[in-house]
Amino acid sequence: MAKGFGKGFVTGVAGTVAAVAGAVYTFKKKVIEPEEQKATFIEENRKKARRRRVSH
Repeated sequence: MAKGFGKGFVTGVAGTVAAVAGAVYTFKKKVIEPEEQKATFIEENRKKARRRRVSH
C-alpha cells in the first residue's frame, strides 16, 4: 500500500505542477503579452508624432 500511495502522491504533485504551469502560460499569453503589445504600439505612435511635429 505504501508504494501505491507514493506513486499516487508523486503523480498528483506532477499533475498539479503541470496544471499551474499551464495556467501561468495561458495567463501570460492572454493578458500580459497583449498589454505589452499595446504599450509598444502606443510608444511607436508617440515617436512618429514627435517626428512629425519636429519636421514641420
